[in-house]
Amino acid sequence: MKKAALSGHQLKGSTPGVNMATDDPLLRLGRWLQQWGYRFVTTTPATHARVNARPEAGVAQSLEDIFGWSWPFSPTLLPSPVLKWLEDSELVEFRDGLMHSKVRFSTLHDSLFVHSAYPTIDDDAVFFGPDTYRFAALIQRTLAHSLTNVDCMVDIGCGTGAGGIIAAKALENTAAQLILADINATALRYARVNAVLAATPNISFRQGDLFDVIDEPVDLIVANPPYLLDPGARLYRHGSGELGSGLSTRIVVEGLPRLTAHGRLILYTGSPIVDGRDTFWESIASAVRTPDFRFKYAEIDPDVFGEELDNPAYSEVDRIAAVALIVTKREPSLDFTINFGLSKDLPRV
Repeated sequence: MKKAALSGHQLKGSTPGVNMATDDPLLRLGRWLQQWGYRFVTTTPATHARVNARPEAGVAQSLEDIFGWSWPFSPTLLPSPVLKWLEDSELVEFRDGLMHSKVRFSTLHDSLFVHSAYPTIDDDAVFFGPDTYRFAALIQRTLAHSLTNVDCMVDIGCGTGAGGIIAAKALENTAAQLILADINATALRYARVNAVLAATPNISFRQGDLFDVIDEPVDLIVANPPYLLDPGARLYRHGSGELGSGLSTRIVVEGLPRLTAHGRLILYTGSPIVDGRDTFWESIASAVRTPDFRFKYAEIDPDVFGEELDNPAYSEVDRIAAVALIVTKREPSLDFTINFGLSKDLPRV
């Protein structure tokens, strides 16, 4: 088990300099954690449950326990200003004599992202996990083949905003406009904080259903939509459609016409494989296999969320694969060779 990063007496009364006059309380908390050097890599829910089931798991003794593993903590562990930030944000609960943070913080490279506490059971929960890390890696690999003249980029269904923020960092184009769009108001609240923590410039936020709130021509679309069938239809998890690919299919079909000349779509999603057939690919093949586009489609992890196969809706599904789709407006001189480094291409049927 991990060692506590800081003891209670070290934390109590210690508040590295934060501008308390102008900052949002949740942003103050994020900055405070940054200044303490907080780091936490978020696991899958299944792994998290296993860690929490260990005998030594229980009352938090460190910042990672509170804001990573979502363990309850004594109010004496944190300085009173930090508790006040949580209370002012309405993001802490008091149960059975202990405090429970409603948010977690995870690190991705040099950035810190706030998202919902474990377990993510609320309808408006905001998820961050291994899919986020794979999505970020896909964006970075793809944008190593730099786009030119990116004036506007959009993260559709942005959640924490990680995809758009990572894309902005990878492009290093401080003049480009970044739009973070989501139907979930809580997601946009957290995305605002994460954008400031990452010092992301020229950013705006839109609440609505996919591209309904996007009027501008778009040079880059990134998306990591929910792709599972969730019995509770939680926003962060339910992908709709017959097997959960409904939102992902809509992003391709509705997003490609939005691209400017030489524009690009980067999509990370999951595909249910049924009798060896890639059902998501079948739903979007006709949209991308046209003279207007060049594309790369690859399976980058053959088996994710295997526990979902216990869901009766997946009774005929062999596995759920993590897949990547990259589509670019066709240009004869464009070299579109991208090395995913994880899997060979799937057949283009």
